[in-house]
Amino acid sequence: MRIIDFRFRPNTAETLNGIANSTMFKGLCATIDFDKMKPQTLDEVVADLNRHSVVKAVITGRDCESTFASKSNNPSVLEFKSKYPDKFIAFAGVDPHKGMRGIRELKKLVEEDGFRGAAIDPYLAQIYVNDAKFYPIYAKCCELEIPVIMTTGPATLVPNTVIDHVAPRYIDFVARDFPELKIVVSHGGYPWVNEMIMVTQRNANVYLELSEYEFFPQSEAYIQAINTLITDKVVYASAHPFVDFRVALKNYESIPFSPEVREKIMFKNAARILGIADNFVESPAASGESMERIIIESVLKELAKRGMVAK
Repeated sequence: MRIIDFRFRPNTAETLNGIANSTMFKGLCATIDFDKMKPQTLDEVVADLNRHSVVKAVITGRDCESTFASKSNNPSVLEFKSKYPDKFIAFAGVDPHKGMRGIRELKKLVEEDGFRGAAIDPYLAQIYVNDAKFYPIYAKCCELEIPVIMTTGPATLVPNTVIDHVAPRYIDFVARDFPELKIVVSHGGYPWVNEMIMVTQRNANVYLELSEYEFFPQSEAYIQAINTLITDKVVYASAHPFVDFRVALKNYESIPFSPEVREKIMFKNAARILGIADNFVESPAASGESMERIIIESVLKELAKRGMVAK
């Protein structure tokens, strides 16, 4: 099965060191034994993704320089994307406190550097997701016709953060004020499970991913809702390297989804949000598939068109 991972960051040595030593995530990293994640070269990361049928991975940038004096990592996201443009889809981190400077950077990254979306962290910005400072970002996303990823979740042991800033009820305001904006809520809006389900269900432009919280208390409601109410509104995400993507994939195998629902979550819903054709086939170099197989399939398709073999 083809897979799109909607929240991924390569576990290069530089990335792991940056996360482990950051002001924001030092405490969290200690609680999850983050130091057990081993660094790899970017080539090794991509080879592992290919082995596990991950055809695309969304890398989210982060910019919280105004509140945490932490430099934007958009340059490293651009570097990853530039080295493997067929594998990585880049979303630009935007700091709402930078005003038009942040908007101009977003515009440049999208129009000149090929970024495909924006990413915000309201709890790191220390303001509500429907604060006026975010609205120019949402408006620019609509103008550029790109989605925005909103990071939610408890922000465990992240200093000076308030989880109410990312409560789903405030996302609902944004969805209604910007009906053209595709909103992907990261980390499930946890711990407001039922509220997040309903905000996703009632707004055509809101999508959800559950990374890190698939097995937390009350998560059974997520699974029930995905199988019934919001089947077309949920995308798979691993949150690698906070969660090893290989572990995340194994975990998803144990969740009781039907084959049809599973295919939507793992590929089809994300492909629709990102504008990737459903008949997308990755290049042989990127996917690891043999050229022989590609040639055989192409020949069979052409023969079928001519009525020489059964379709």
